[in-house]
Amino acid sequence: MSKLKQSLTMGLHCVLILCFFSGWAVGYKHGDNVTLYVNKVGPYHNPQETYHYYTLPVCRPEKVHHKSLSLGEVLDGDRMAESLYYIQFRENVEKRTLCQLTLSEKQVDQLREAIEELYYFEFVLDDIPIWGFVGYIEESGFLPHSHKVGLWTHLDFNIEYNGDSVIFANVSVKDVKPVPLEEGAGAAVGGVGVGGGSLTVTHTYSVHWFESPLAHARRAERLRDYSFFPKTLEIHWLSIINSLVLVVLLLGFVIIILMRVLKNDFARYNVEEEGGCDDLDQGDNGWKIIHTDVFRFPPYKSLLCAVLGVGAQFLTLATGIIVMALLGMFNVHRHGAINSAAIVLYALTSCVSGYVSCSFYTQINGQRWVWNIILTSSLFSAPLFLTWSVVNSVHWWSGSTQALPATTVFLLLGAWVLVGFPLTVIGGIVGKNRAGSFQAPCRTRNIPRQIPAQPWYKHTAVHMAIGGFLPFSAISVELYYIFATVWGREHYTLYGILLCVFAILLSVGACISVALTYFLLSGEDYRWWWRSVLSTGSTGLFIFVYSVFYYRNRSSMSGAVQSTEFFGYSLLTALVFSLMLGSVSFWASLAFIRYIYRSLKMD
Repeated sequence: MSKLKQSLTMGLHCVLILCFFSGWAVGYKHGDNVTLYVNKVGPYHNPQETYHYYTLPVCRPEKVHHKSLSLGEVLDGDRMAESLYYIQFRENVEKRTLCQLTLSEKQVDQLREAIEELYYFEFVLDDIPIWGFVGYIEESGFLPHSHKVGLWTHLDFNIEYNGDSVIFANVSVKDVKPVPLEEGAGAAVGGVGVGGGSLTVTHTYSVHWFESPLAHARRAERLRDYSFFPKTLEIHWLSIINSLVLVVLLLGFVIIILMRVLKNDFARYNVEEEGGCDDLDQGDNGWKIIHTDVFRFPPYKSLLCAVLGVGAQFLTLATGIIVMALLGMFNVHRHGAINSAAIVLYALTSCVSGYVSCSFYTQINGQRWVWNIILTSSLFSAPLFLTWSVVNSVHWWSGSTQALPATTVFLLLGAWVLVGFPLTVIGGIVGKNRAGSFQAPCRTRNIPRQIPAQPWYKHTAVHMAIGGFLPFSAISVELYYIFATVWGREHYTLYGILLCVFAILLSVGACISVALTYFLLSGEDYRWWWRSVLSTGSTGLFIFVYSVFYYRNRSSMSGAVQSTEFFGYSLLTALVFSLMLGSVSFWASLAFIRYIYRSLKMD
């Protein structure tokens, strides 16, 4: 156990170091070896379905040496290994032979299938990803129909440098003819031997160096301008303006209209008698008449507090990730830096969930605080583990590099057992000891008041539809760009806009929750506790429905491997948004209710 704890501590330190110093330059001298790592291959339209490059019948060393990877790189599906390509700094090479392979009929069929599924490869040179297609496919004519499949056996590497550092690299197949991969055996094909069901091919490569005026500190800009994958992200001011207008309208509704209604309510409800809330006239109706029930504690108190605690944790986590991105801590050349930072922050912010949950649980007279801490720690981690188990099993069955190795699984499990769970317990104990009284403005009677029949538009389902749709509409445009980044191949760099949209989302959720809570109380229904969580928390349902729409209409993803990962983690994403927005809407409703019932005591 001590060795595991020591390894975990070293791993977390390495993650933090990589996050902060991801832009560290590597200096080369003229003629120094620049290692080219082969990484992974996979279908072009399924970004999360990747396999090791050496699973294809390609040139490979007799003994494969893998590169040490960070936690984020492993989670990103990277499996870098040394290649046979020999590249020297600022040394040009013309058509050097890499290897000669004799492919069996089965291997030829494997390459044909990969090319027909638009397999692309990813190499890495000095932390710079290099992409290219494995082969070439051409469909032409209707009658007669022509279907040609060819393998690229020659690659041109174009590398840019500045001083002693590498700035950019890519690969091209310009002016190169692919080797045809015909079905079955036949005569000679393009100068390569074919016979006996086998095919002999010779792989070659060239290297060309070009001087670049771009400094090493700015080489990420060069990668963002490269367009192997289609560019779909841009500064989308229209969506931001649309969201800002929605926020202004909602704030105007809550502040102006609602406050005017409350002003009339206060003038009608406030009485000039001594004794506070309990002496109010019982002949009135509306939210005043339920002042002795509005602070009656809800059922399932432990679950409610766990939702609030985990929601506060994700609120802290999301804010931390966005702030770190704005400070430039995530470099596009450092694979999986955000994944590493998210795991570290999730473990460290577990104390927030424990503190918020157990503190509020103690305030509302909860007695089983130990069970509350256990429920809080497992409310998200249990669905996460279940989903990951299914997704990882599918990847393992298909041989994908997205399947986590055993060492990474034990590292993540150790992070939760040795860091996440203990911090949740510590936060819960501190929250329990520092929790004060609930501070309700009005006393609660022993016998609950009967709730009158409510019209259909005040039912929970209607409130969930309204409370979920409006926050979703505020982020729907930005959500497409986020999906294109997570489930595509884009590098998201508009973190300033993301911060604005995040603030808009929270503001809209809080405003909608306050408005719906007021309408609920006006109907003499005091069951606002869970209603406030569910109303805005239902945004997660809309996000999951949108993910289904994105999968069917905005992407070309297909297959069991990609579909399992997409829908599994989309469900977790919806859960995260539900917990986070449910927590925000609850605290906004609680602050609003305390304000209006405290104001009843004023003359």
